[in-house]
Amino acid sequence: MLTGAGPAFLYVRRMAAALRAWVPAVPGIAEVFHARFTDHAYPVHAHETWTLLVVDEGAVRYDLDRHEHGALRPAVTLLPPHVAHTGRAATPRGFRKRVLYLDADVLDPALTGAAVAGPSLVDPLLRTRVDQLHRVLDGPGAELEAESRLALIGERLRAHLHADPAPPGPDRLADDLRDLLDAHLVAGLTLREAAQTLHAHPASLVRHFGAAFGLPPHRYLTGRRVELARRRLLAGEPVADVATAVGFHDQAHLHRHFTRLVGTTPRAFSRS
Repeated sequence: MLTGAGPAFLYVRRMAAALRAWVPAVPGIAEVFHARFTDHAYPVHAHETWTLLVVDEGAVRYDLDRHEHGALRPAVTLLPPHVAHTGRAATPRGFRKRVLYLDADVLDPALTGAAVAGPSLVDPLLRTRVDQLHRVLDGPGAELEAESRLALIGERLRAHLHADPAPPGPDRLADDLRDLLDAHLVAGLTLREAAQTLHAHPASLVRHFGAAFGLPPHRYLTGRRVELARRRLLAGEPVADVATAVGFHDQAHLHRHFTRLVGTTPRAFSRS
């Protein structure tokens, strides 16, 4: 009897063939990610890193902080940490992209508001510098050059984001819940436990967190676990060990969420 497993498996294999990911020995760069997708759509999620994205073919349509945007080939897209976003192809032919995930301290967190307000940067020089950095990272033994090019990119990004609109006042309850989730990333905790710790009603926690970060607490926790899994997989750890090490019940649980968020399976990602 035929089931949906075969076609789904072949689909993931096709996506994986056009995917590469690695962690360079360059301070400030958490991961380099090159991929081509046709049908994959990223669900709402957030990273703990800055996402610096260039599109080489096609176009990407995405929602950032509940507003729709587009990433086109001439532009450089910058998405700030902890701000929810989605992503999907804007044309039937899909898209090919290159991404740098930059450590949160590469840019001042105070620039988050400006990045949310204007994530698409049409700047030929910036685009050229990002392209040059990717080419350097693709070869061995050029860590110093890569650091230098990253420094110039950071300077250019800060120049674009200097006119930061006044950010909204902090939501202490949402921030406290995020800190609590980060502290229990692997072990996890229930909403009731979080409510007892923060002396708040569970429904109030969900409301405040969603309003502040654009996604519910459980999706935030899942996304953070997937991010941690990416780092461990690229370090060469076995998929089964990674699954339980980052807080998933088993390998199948990791497989399901990882494929949904990253667009390929954990095993294909680790081999990329």
